[in-house]
Amino acid sequence: METAYVQSNQPDGVPPLALTGERTLPDVPEENYWYRRHLEVYEWIGARVAGKHVIDMACGEGYGSEVLSRAAAGVVGVDANPEAHEHARLRYPRQNLRFARDLVESFSEPCDAVVFLQTIEHVQNPDEILEHFKSMLTPGGVAYVTTPNLLTLAPAGAEKSDNPWHVREYRAEEFRALCSAHFPRVELLGLFHARKLRLHELAIRRLGWDAVHRRLGITKPFYDRFTPSIAASDFALRAGPPTGGAPLERALDFLAICRT
Repeated sequence: METAYVQSNQPDGVPPLALTGERTLPDVPEENYWYRRHLEVYEWIGARVAGKHVIDMACGEGYGSEVLSRAAAGVVGVDANPEAHEHARLRYPRQNLRFARDLVESFSEPCDAVVFLQTIEHVQNPDEILEHFKSMLTPGGVAYVTTPNLLTLAPAGAEKSDNPWHVREYRAEEFRALCSAHFPRVELLGLFHARKLRLHELAIRRLGWDAVHRRLGITKPFYDRFTPSIAASDFALRAGPPTGGAPLERALDFLAICRT
């Protein structure tokens, strides 16, 4: 029987959300790796939308919309799920932040930036959605779109991971081609492990650390402490060659910066 993970320590009157695997959540220690992985990208984008009007599509729990609203002129977080919408509305009251319960295909409002993180792999109609986002953007507007890297998410040789919520997963050039079919200028960055996650990755790859702690019987105690300690700064967005850094094929996720 699977363990149900539910958010802890929510403010009075805010209904906690349960982890379903469809979206990530803050305030669930076991989910902290994925939450911080997404948070790093939201914070990176947040620093680039200061003074802008932003639409955060498929905003889920709402934490990312709140991050964007710290510097933006205004943010609308859009999600169709009634529980997520109600939670976000109650959890993140800010004067320049509101939440709309709607589908990403139908919500439309002029804006300077559209943010669509870790969701395009869930949809049947990515071309229509990207075209819809482009139609919402004011001149000079930007769409920020992320998706996990098929090559680091799925088993070697597989065309998709076993995530039941994903319709299609992308390699770097497939994702670039998808976005470039709708936007004239697309820059692709990769999200990589940094700091202690990079050290942990090297320990696994070169020293067989996972096998060592299995033999010692300390796997669960180790990760019970390690996972909640992960910070957003343990991830980093970088360009691939020729500008330096690891090849994009090794990235965890891709961020497409799509300019009109």
